[in-house]
Amino acid sequence: MPERAAPRAWSEDLAGRSPPQGAVPDSASAVSSPSDPAAAGDDAGASTAPAPGGEGDPLSPHRDARLGSTDKELKAGAAAAGSSPTALGTPWQREPRVEVLDPERRNHARELVQVEELGRWDALVVMSGDGLMHEVVNGLMERPDWETAIRKPLCSLPAGSGNALAASLNHYAGYEQVTNEDLLTNCTLLLCRRLLAPMNLLSLQTASGLRLFSVLSLAWGFIADVDLESEKFRRLGEMRFTLGTFLRLAALRVYQGTLAYLPAERVVSQVPAPRSVERQDQQGPTDAHLVPLEEPVPPHWTVVPEQDFVLVLALLHSHLGSEMFAAPMGRCAAGTMHLFYVRAGVSRAMLLRLFLAMEKGRHMDYDCPYLVYVPVVAFRLEPKDGKGVFAVDGELMVSEAVQGQVHPDYVWMAGGCMEPPPSQKPQQGAPPGEPL
Repeated sequence: MPERAAPRAWSEDLAGRSPPQGAVPDSASAVSSPSDPAAAGDDAGASTAPAPGGEGDPLSPHRDARLGSTDKELKAGAAAAGSSPTALGTPWQREPRVEVLDPERRNHARELVQVEELGRWDALVVMSGDGLMHEVVNGLMERPDWETAIRKPLCSLPAGSGNALAASLNHYAGYEQVTNEDLLTNCTLLLCRRLLAPMNLLSLQTASGLRLFSVLSLAWGFIADVDLESEKFRRLGEMRFTLGTFLRLAALRVYQGTLAYLPAERVVSQVPAPRSVERQDQQGPTDAHLVPLEEPVPPHWTVVPEQDFVLVLALLHSHLGSEMFAAPMGRCAAGTMHLFYVRAGVSRAMLLRLFLAMEKGRHMDYDCPYLVYVPVVAFRLEPKDGKGVFAVDGELMVSEAVQGQVHPDYVWMAGGCMEPPPSQKPQQGAPPGEPL
């Protein structure tokens, strides 16, 4: 196996100078905006970034901010919280620059963002698959100044085999479903427009005491098996998932466990919040809807009576891959996520039809009695005998009891501000009112 190049970093004039030859595309970049007084004037009227945490008022999706307009809010928010923000400055007064951080191993990007001086940059651009964005977000949440760090705008440029987050952002912006270079072009255009949209963040807790955060999904059973077992076919690109699906269908498994969830419709102010999980050795937002894993779920939760599953999927966004339109019912509301599960008993033929129809988001049209969908704000999943594997944003996680809660509008992401209604076919080209 050839040795990877050492990490490299450089400054670049965004107006035309190119990076050194041989740059590895699978990377995380920190971006500072070029001088643009006119744009700076426009930014003065942009909405401020939301202060993350708890069950605060979510930001309305149409109130998008812009890159370069959030540093002032970061400083103000840090001052209000009594903490010292990282060194900041007016972005339009800084020299334009791009620094490329080339992760060499697993969790390297996580380590890099933990020590990076974020105040120098307007955004962190992740050019890779969904796994690298997972590392970056968890690295930000592990910093001492995590409350400020997680407000740093992020951008996903697809360069992996799944690219589900980039495909979702492409969909929310109103573009038609595309892959490969076309998807990269669309996401680059979204970055150049500098529009920011708030995204939900999923907080996860495991029986072993681990806490981590997801920007995309948690899968257990069939989907997780396909995702992880197809790693050896990575060179095939997204075709690896199709091949992995056929191989897993040939040896279909049933996974035993218990599933419970808090439906979004039951989250009302009249319902008292349970005693939340609080650990002195962990930081991050409080999971107000969760109780310790050793305790039963609160009485207003729903416990699924069946204990034999083919798959369970908690999904924050519309796509599970660039050609897997998993959630055609529309973008999640602030503080909610899509929960799908397939009960045991479904035939291989039906499961294959569901996955083939998922490319166009037509799988729900089959009204399959084994496929259940519900919007939720929290869930708990407890596998029996530790069987089956978990995939969090495509990354392997030990099979053990896990629970999670969505935190509304917690991450700023470069993307369009409008999503077409679920019944409306995405338009080809730019969204209305956004000239190329």
